[in-house]
Amino acid sequence: MGIQKRRRSKMKGAMRRGHWKLRSITLVACPNCHAQMRPHRACPTCGQYAGREVIKVEKPESK
Repeated sequence: MGIQKRRRSKMKGAMRRGHWKLRSITLVACPNCHAQMRPHRACPTCGQYAGREVIKVEKPESK
């Protein structure tokens, strides 16, 4: 195991950890129903991707 020769400063440690942050997810509007959805995925609201239905989405029954 190596032996530390110089103390690493707090700033060096902070610079190394500078990119450890959470990024917000990217949302785009669905071209069919205009709901917010993740890009390159089927829309969870209408079930369409690239102009065709790929997921069967059931509409909730109204009371």
